Amino acid sequence: MDWAILFVTIFVLSDAVPMKRQAYSNGTAYLPCPSTKAQNMSLNELVVFWQDQQNLVLYEHFLGTEKLDNVNAKYLGRTSFDGDNWTLRLHNVQIKDMGSYTCFIQKKTPTGSIILQQTLTELSVIANFSEPEIELSQNVTRNSPINLTCSSKDGYPKPTKMYFLITNSTNERGDNMQISQDNVTELFSVSIRLFLRFPDGVFNMTVVCILETESMNISSKPYNLVPESQFVRENQIQSVASISVMCCSVLLLFVFLVAKKCCKKQNQPGRPRGTTYTLEQDGSADRKSINLKELEPQITSAKPNAE
Repeated sequence: MDWAILFVTIFVLSDAVPMKRQAYSNGTAYLPCPSTKAQNMSLNELVVFWQDQQNLVLYEHFLGTEKLDNVNAKYLGRTSFDGDNWTLRLHNVQIKDMGSYTCFIQKKTPTGSIILQQTLTELSVIANFSEPEIELSQNVTRNSPINLTCSSKDGYPKPTKMYFLITNSTNERGDNMQISQDNVTELFSVSIRLFLRFPDGVFNMTVVCILETESMNISSKPYNLVPESQFVRENQIQSVASISVMCCSVLLLFVFLVAKKCCKKQNQPGRPRGTTYTLEQDGSADRKSINLKELEPQITSAKPNAE
């Protein structure tokens, strides 16, 4: 009987088909275990478990119940089983989790266990690099070289290339790419330097830093380079323009107010050429109106003779 079991085991192992899965660092990996040869069986009849490339047990489902006795300490609390899809979820994936994982489906018999199915999965882990950042080590002038540094971190796998692109140019610039790897997380950091000068007749340049990996390209934000003297001159021009606009606005407002006041004064009615005056007597509320035209003959006759 042992030979029969061994024969079945060897036959099943030779039928294993590798599957490839990819996960992000700090994310979740899905390790499948398709039950093609145990599809008509219940989990209560089977033993399902996963091992890594070092034969350490990640998870075990024993006759319908989770069994943690054989699970290695590095995987405790990091797995969950999807019984509907026969898939093991490995949580909080790290770079060191890359490798091969094997799922076993066994059937218990009175004489021992028979392996019904074995599935091999190759797991790769990636981590996106941070957006490259450009830093300037000194003030920009026309006569001194410009020292730029571009850096990115926390990525995997190892980057293939990093370079600068300058305005209206397709030439890749920069050298001495520096790559370092964290001993704990195994993530990579990368940096590159660039020294350049302003060409004759050029007063500003835009620089972009690009990082290339096996699966993607990541670009920095455009970095605008303007000589310090040019920058100051542009600011001065802007300041003079702002002051001029403000002075014009104040002058126009003053002219408008003066013109408005003059128009108002011209439209005000003048004092009527009076022929009628009102005389008010003491102690009396009555007022009398006197017409000077009517009194004019009397006033003339009352004048003394020139003799």
